[in-house]
Amino acid sequence: MVTVPSDTPGEVEFEESIVPIRESHSVQARLGAIGETMGFKVWIPKNDRPSVLKEWSPPPGVLLEFLPLNYDETTLQTVEQIDVLWLKGRSIVRAFEVEHTTAIYSGLLRMADLLALQPNMNIKLHIVAPEIRKEKVFTEIRRPVFSLLERGPLSECCTFISYSSLEELLKLPHLSYTSDKILEEYEEEAE
Repeated sequence: MVTVPSDTPGEVEFEESIVPIRESHSVQARLGAIGETMGFKVWIPKNDRPSVLKEWSPPPGVLLEFLPLNYDETTLQTVEQIDVLWLKGRSIVRAFEVEHTTAIYSGLLRMADLLALQPNMNIKLHIVAPEIRKEKVFTEIRRPVFSLLERGPLSECCTFISYSSLEELLKLPHLSYTSDKILEEYEEEAE
């Protein structure tokens, strides 16, 4: 029996109207907006949606209510926890984990779980975090446990995108005419 760990909200809940939006939710909103602009359907975990939708108002049909994937239940539970997914049709094109203050290891573990459960998936994976966390991301991504995946080391298929690079991407005047390949100009690989 495989279990999928989930992110759990803090123990104390405050009235939503007085709680400022977390930076990670704001970044998820920006990723959703970029994906929308490029013509993708977007998935955001259901627990994050109320906060994310305070900053991003997608038109009907862009934010998916369910994932149109034919995976087993364990894989679906893993995929549903990933912070942002961009989809074309029934295929995941890009997966993003936003690591603002949480342990970077948890986001990488979800990415590795996804690849371990579905080794034939050809998805571009990204960790999005502040620039000051880049070395920590690279240290974690090179852990031996992540080098033993059937598809190959996680460091070869998961890249780092800084918040500042994300902001530069958002400011592109013709973003709607670009493809997701433009992310290659903003991503950094572990060496």
